[in-house]
Amino acid sequence: MKPHRARYAGRITLIWLLNGLGWAALALCGRQWWQLVLVAGWLAVWCEQLAFLVHDAGHRQIFRNRRTIQALGLVHGNLALGVCFGWWVQHHNRHHNHPNHLELDPDILRRVAVFAPEQAEQRSGLAHFLARNQRYLFFPLLGLEAVVLRLAGLIALRRRAIRRPWLEGGLLLAHVTLYLGAVLTLLPLPAAALFLAVHQGLLGYLLGLGFAVNHKGLPTRTGGEWSWLERQVLTARTLPTGLLGDFFHGGLNYQIEHHLFPGMPRSALRLAYPIVRDFCRERGIAYVERGSWSPTATWRVIWTRRAGSCARRPPPAEGRPHARAAKEEETCDSTASHRPAAGPDG
Repeated sequence: MKPHRARYAGRITLIWLLNGLGWAALALCGRQWWQLVLVAGWLAVWCEQLAFLVHDAGHRQIFRNRRTIQALGLVHGNLALGVCFGWWVQHHNRHHNHPNHLELDPDILRRVAVFAPEQAEQRSGLAHFLARNQRYLFFPLLGLEAVVLRLAGLIALRRRAIRRPWLEGGLLLAHVTLYLGAVLTLLPLPAAALFLAVHQGLLGYLLGLGFAVNHKGLPTRTGGEWSWLERQVLTARTLPTGLLGDFFHGGLNYQIEHHLFPGMPRSALRLAYPIVRDFCRERGIAYVERGSWSPTATWRVIWTRRAGSCARRPPPAEGRPHARAAKEEETCDSTASHRPAAGPDG
């Protein structure tokens, strides 16, 4: 699992060039609304690719050297995107250690959406309303994901929950200054508002497309942990795709493979997929996958009701991994959250 440095060097260069092309187009194009929407959409796509570089850097897929990783993360995360890299690495590492654990997975704890019925029952007021109606509100709220990621980093900074808060905070301030300064300099206020809404909203949806399908609707748990293999495989889903799907998912559509080998460069995950799938089948371990990729199929996976989960075969009484058909059949109309019974560690 050696880093693919040359491949990443070419990818980084291309992503920066195409982002630069988008900003040049914003400076040179007219002020017609459709021109602004096209440029904002272009920049949202390539900002998503910057986010995937942050993810890969955090997993040491690009370099192994710690200082180089920090430099890449700070430049692409804090400066280019306004996302706090130090917060994100801590947050994401905890997620990898405890995926879909209702008490330990920060990707569940910080969400407005609920992942199990008891979470909805514990909420009141606006939070209860959002949980009760998340089947309908999930997609509108997903457009705020890019903003929510930034706010979470700012909260961590305020709490001094990260190393070098002054460095990270300074780079975040530089991002806000450069980003808003460029937009407000190039565009009149109404046009700037349209550009910001489309750019940040579409970026939120793209990030949701890349991340939300990976664990939603799969088994959750509380209390004692399962074995490492169980919690990495049983809580994730793989979506085999073509190159277009891999591009928009950043390779994370091979989520089971990524959780088993987080340091593996994303280009190798496609190759690991049949090996991991066959390994799980031979040992009777549930391996959940979708047969093909399309935008409709992807959104169907994350179309939720109150519990945000889909009906599937109940787990065996002893709570051990069980065999199932390789192609996942989901009917996303169930309000029940099916989870394995306590595993060997709980």
